[in-house]
Amino acid sequence: MKLDNSTMRLYAVTDSAWIGRQTLYEQVECALRGGVTCVQLREKHKNTAELLDEAIKLRELCGSYNVPFIINDNVELALKSGADGVHVGQDDMNVAELRKLVGDNFIIGASAHNVNEAIQAERDGADYLGVGAVFATSTKSDASPLSFDTLRAITDIVSIPVVAIGGINRERILKLTGSGVDGVALVSAIFSAEDIESECRKLRELSNRMVTGNA
Repeated sequence: MKLDNSTMRLYAVTDSAWIGRQTLYEQVECALRGGVTCVQLREKHKNTAELLDEAIKLRELCGSYNVPFIINDNVELALKSGADGVHVGQDDMNVAELRKLVGDNFIIGASAHNVNEAIQAERDGADYLGVGAVFATSTKSDASPLSFDTLRAITDIVSIPVVAIGGINRERILKLTGSGVDGVALVSAIFSAEDIESECRKLRELSNRMVTGNA
């Protein structure tokens, strides 16, 4: 499964810290019903063995909605679970080496924090970029917010899809209008919601307005 710009429109990144009355599977299913266009399994504190069964079930669920399922960082887990792709940060496996390992039909997302990193990631074979943090975020306390001008410079210079990430919520999405990003990646804004499906419908509408400029 490959992707286009619309695949980035509403990108859900999981966080089991928000699991309560619903399981992670149930939360993701609600998000899919609400219109998320890509799902990333990001669980930093579980090992591959713990995550494999969960990843396989989530991959099947996302496939039933024709939505790409991405694993954060863990290439081994991505390949074993049959995920559609993997997302790597600047401190993870090099994109060029990863592309040699997984071939052309596997989605590779890469994090970028400046223009040079964005250019290099595209050159090395990344299929999309996750750019941020665009706002201050508690998810990554060491991430300094990117300026709007830097975000615009990145989207101007690369040809692959770009998703903005970091500190984005319902009130902030439209502030990214005109930045050139193809969508937004959200963690707590989705998974902390009381009604995830309903919230995702609102977030999807806002992200569509952001991209089209109908703010």
